[in-house]
Amino acid sequence: MRRQRVRTAVTLCAAATLVAAMGTASAAPVASPSAAHTVQQQLGRPVIVDCFWDPQVLPDEFILACGDGNSLLVSLDWSHWGRTSATAEGLNVVNDCEPYCAAGRFHAYPVVVRLDHPEPWKKQPRLEHYTRMSLIYTDDRPDGYSRVETYQLWN
Repeated sequence: MRRQRVRTAVTLCAAATLVAAMGTASAAPVASPSAAHTVQQQLGRPVIVDCFWDPQVLPDEFILACGDGNSLLVSLDWSHWGRTSATAEGLNVVNDCEPYCAAGRFHAYPVVVRLDHPEPWKKQPRLEHYTRMSLIYTDDRPDGYSRVETYQLWN
């Protein structure tokens, strides 16, 4: 019984540390709204809006599951960031939540990320942001996922 408690405590601490680390990485300095707007004006390119409502251009990481951090994109290498679409290769790191999320393990899956459908951002209407993201799994993928998963991005 004591061993189970210790194991549970260690697992919960590890999960808390991982969530804190992801929050820190996500909260790292990014382009401010005015800087992103300047980039868009100079290049005519949309931004992507993260969980903290910060507009980003060419992010290295992006949290998909804002509520719990159980799915994120890392090691993003952008080959294209244009007026109508953007493309990157990277990894989708997903918690298997087995037997439950706090005790789950994170697994990395290679993906191609495609952003498209830019529209004016409600928070800053003069700033366009991508509104749709598609993940194309190039090898293995999480259980229950299709080879191509498409998400509407928040506005």
